[in-house]
Amino acid sequence: MTDSTRHPLADAALHKGLPETGNRLLADVSLPAAVIHEVALAHNLNWMQRFCEAHGARLAPHGKTTMAPALFHRQLQAGAWGITLATAAQCRAAFAHGVHRLLMANQLVGEANMAIVAGLIEAGADYYCVVDSAENARHLGRYFAARGLRLQVLIELGVEGGRCGCRGQNEVMALGELVESKPALVLSGLEGYEGVVYGDDPEEKVRAYAWQLVEAAQALDHDGLIESPHPLITASGSAWYDLVAEVFHEARLGSHFVPVLRPGCYVVHDHGIYRSAQHAVLGRRPSIDQGLRPALEVYAQVVSLPEPGLAILGLGKRDIGHDQMPEPLHRYREDGSVGDILSVAGWRVTKLMDQHAFVTLPQDEWQEKSRETVRVGDIVAMGVSHPCLTFDKWRRLCRVNERLEMVEVVETCF
Repeated sequence: MTDSTRHPLADAALHKGLPETGNRLLADVSLPAAVIHEVALAHNLNWMQRFCEAHGARLAPHGKTTMAPALFHRQLQAGAWGITLATAAQCRAAFAHGVHRLLMANQLVGEANMAIVAGLIEAGADYYCVVDSAENARHLGRYFAARGLRLQVLIELGVEGGRCGCRGQNEVMALGELVESKPALVLSGLEGYEGVVYGDDPEEKVRAYAWQLVEAAQALDHDGLIESPHPLITASGSAWYDLVAEVFHEARLGSHFVPVLRPGCYVVHDHGIYRSAQHAVLGRRPSIDQGLRPALEVYAQVVSLPEPGLAILGLGKRDIGHDQMPEPLHRYREDGSVGDILSVAGWRVTKLMDQHAFVTLPQDEWQEKSRETVRVGDIVAMGVSHPCLTFDKWRRLCRVNERLEMVEVVETCF
């Protein structure tokens, strides 16, 4: 249909049901919808910032979790040192939305990606990436020399059988000498990622790996290979951040190095793998106050009750992460009261299709004609596992207050 023949109601129809500030989640928003609860969000922002500061570390939360500029700015306003990203394109998107310190915890490979980063540096970005090979370092050195720019790089120390990174301190030192010889490269510290440390007794293995990072960083510094006056040492995902922070703190790196932690999922937490990880953190650190709270849920409606003991929800793999099956949390009547919460006791998601969830129900919810009896149209809040693979399914999320009223439309830029 061309613009000249567009029906006058077409534009209004395109926008009908999109979340708007002031909408009531239980009545005015087209479901399914991804929902961020402000009270839990604010708690998590402050909690992780306090945790990092108490351990003498800076926080550079991983932005790939949300790719939501509004949340980046909330993190920065809470005191974050910068934002971590995974790709050149993500860095460009964050910079376009006002984030100027960018830590790309990944290798910068390919001239198209180098061109993006060169443009960011020319525009004033404080940008870092990682290197783990001589070939990559030589390519970066040639490219950025030709552009008349200097690129801040961190050497990555990996683990045997893990993902990227030099395999051992000897490789780190050899690469450090090569980077030092490249005028366009500024060796600015060391980077690692403990989330690929597996096997028996992972806690001790993560702790040992963190000490390896400390020793490699100190060796680079001792040999005069680090050019930056304030070098970084950085690691930490969302599961083992407490162990990394503890080791960096015990090593007293803060007098010279800048310890940087990079958890991302903490900002909204979850009801699955990171809830389990947080229980482990609190078990290791009984003195820690409270802990993170799940802030992200996906709301969907019962669309069919085709047979006894089965409900079909209008929610599926295109709407919610499914590392673990989503968890039914609570239920409401459509256009009902926020305080009138109905039971989901005994509800269990057994299967997800593209846009349908199969939920088994307790038999009595079919046999009793009570106020708790499930109805087509009921709204169910579903717990998520994990946040990264839920955020990337949405271009708009609903940030809501305790009354489930929209206070912000949070846009993503995946």
